[in-house]
Amino acid sequence: MQITRNNLATATGPADWFTGTVFIDSVAAPEGSFQLSAARVHFTPGARTAWHTHPNGQTIYVTEGVGLCQRQGGSIEVIRPGDRVFFEPGENHWHGAAPTRFMTHLALQQVDDEGNAVTWGEHVTDDEYEAAPPIEG
Repeated sequence: MQITRNNLATATGPADWFTGTVFIDSVAAPEGSFQLSAARVHFTPGARTAWHTHPNGQTIYVTEGVGLCQRQGGSIEVIRPGDRVFFEPGENHWHGAAPTRFMTHLALQQVDDEGNAVTWGEHVTDDEYEAAPPIEG
């Protein structure tokens, strides 16, 4: 057993990866044979990731708020606390908060043999984001 005391400050999500204000807390980092990368990601209203892929897929688990997610070519889905979304390896996608709601999720992904967890693409445009269905409740 190993206990790692949290001594990392919350990081601001880089503008290359996100639109809007996003805060990231590291949960797990790959080390040795342990290949899991995990973070708690806090999105302010309207904030979202850029389009991106993961070599070994990604699971997000919504812990609070209301969010949106979309895989390339699919419809935008509304996600809420307790929802779990799995993106297939190499599936181009984005996720973030609804326009008027905060959203926090856990992001879990395994790194590849070179230690890469994600490949970032273009930002989600306002037109793409605004195609979301109305948020009820």
